[in-house]
Amino acid sequence: MSEPAIRLDNVSKRYLLGEGGASRRGGSLRDSVTSRLRLAPPRIRGEMWALRDVSFEVPHGQAIGIVGRNGAGKTTVLKILSRITHPTSGVATTSGRVGALLEVGTGFHPELTGRENVYLNGAILGMRRSEIDRRFDDIVDFSGIPAFVDTPVKRYSSGMRLRLAFSVAAHLQAEILFVDEVIAVGDAEFQRRCLQKLAEIELEGRTVILVSHNLEAISRLCRRALWIEEGTVRSDGPTAEVLDAYLDAGRRGTLERGEYHRDDEADIALRSIDVRQDGARRPTADNRRPIELHMSFVTRRPVADLDVAFTMINLSGATVLVERVADALGVLTLEPGVHDLVLTVPPVLNRGDHVVGVRIVEDGHLVMEEQHGAFVHLDGRGSGTTAAVLHLGEGWSCTSSTEP
Repeated sequence: MSEPAIRLDNVSKRYLLGEGGASRRGGSLRDSVTSRLRLAPPRIRGEMWALRDVSFEVPHGQAIGIVGRNGAGKTTVLKILSRITHPTSGVATTSGRVGALLEVGTGFHPELTGRENVYLNGAILGMRRSEIDRRFDDIVDFSGIPAFVDTPVKRYSSGMRLRLAFSVAAHLQAEILFVDEVIAVGDAEFQRRCLQKLAEIELEGRTVILVSHNLEAISRLCRRALWIEEGTVRSDGPTAEVLDAYLDAGRRGTLERGEYHRDDEADIALRSIDVRQDGARRPTADNRRPIELHMSFVTRRPVADLDVAFTMINLSGATVLVERVADALGVLTLEPGVHDLVLTVPPVLNRGDHVVGVRIVEDGHLVMEEQHGAFVHLDGRGSGTTAAVLHLGEGWSCTSSTEP
C-alpha cells in the first residue's frame, strides 16, 4: 500500500493566551527579544486548544475541502502541514514537495522584484533554475501583471501580490498544494481562473487541500470534504454529505442563537446580522415580497477602502447571492462609530432554507467573515422544486393554433 500524500495522527495544537504566549516555541525574533527585556515574567492568562486529536489521511492526487466556522482550526491544520508551526502533540507528515498559499504574498520578500520572488519561491521548493525558466512565462501570464514583474513587490497592491502568489504556487509543480481562503478577496474573474487552475492541478495527479467558506467552490472541486468544529473533525466523507451536515448545523445554530451579536475590542467588529420583512426580524419570510438583509458593525478607528458583502447560501450548498457594497456605493470611508448596512433583495428567490453571511474586506485584506450570521426560510409562492435558486413566477406566455 503506497504512502499517503498527507497524514495527521492524533494532532493537537495548544496556544497560550496572554503576554508571552506567542514568544515561546514558534514565536517571532522580536517576541523572543522583547520577552528577555521584560523585568517581570510574562503573564499567561490561559490556554486555547486550536486542534484536539485530529487524524486523517489524504492519498496522492486527491482534492479535499476543509470547511468550518471562523476559529475552528482549519488554518492551523495547514500551518502544521506547511511546517509554519509545530503540533503540541501528535504527528503530521507529508510525502512530496509542498506549496502553500496561506495569506496574500506568502513567502514574498518585499524588497525583491516579482521576477526575483518567483525564482526565490522556486528555489525554496527545491526546483532547479532551468525548471523555473520553463514555467516563468506561464506564471507571469496567469498573474496578469507582466508590466510590473520587475517592480519591487512592496509597491504591489494587495490584489497584485495575490495574483502573483497564487500563480507561483500553482505553476511551480509542487506535488501537494495548500490553499487557504485568500482567493476570496480577488475579483470574480480571478476567482474563476483560480478554481479552474486547481481543477487542472488535481487532474495532473497532484494533491490539493482547499480551505474556503465558498461551499460552491468546494462542491465543484472536491469529491471529499472535512468539517472541523472547535478543533475536532466533526465529519469526513463525500462532499455533498459533509456540506449538508455542516449547513444544517449552521441553520440550527442561528435559530438557537437568535440575533447574531459580537462586540469585542477589535478595530472592526461585527455586532449583528438579521433578515427583515415589513420592518420586523423574520426567521420565515414570504418570497413574494422583498426581504432586507441587515448588518451592524463598529469601527474603533478611521477606516478607508472598506468593502462589505452579503452572502446567501441554500442548504444544497449553492451560492445564491454575493452582493458587495462597493459595486453600488463604492468603497466605504468611515469614521469611528457604529454603522448599519441594509441590502434589499427583490422577490426572485425560490422557496427553501437560506443561510446569510457577511464578509468585510479592508484594502484587499479579509478582516472578518461570518458565514452563519442569520437564517431565513422563504415560503409563500409556487410549488416548484426548492433545488432551484430562482423562482420568477411570471413572464410566461402561451399561444395556440388550431392548425396542425
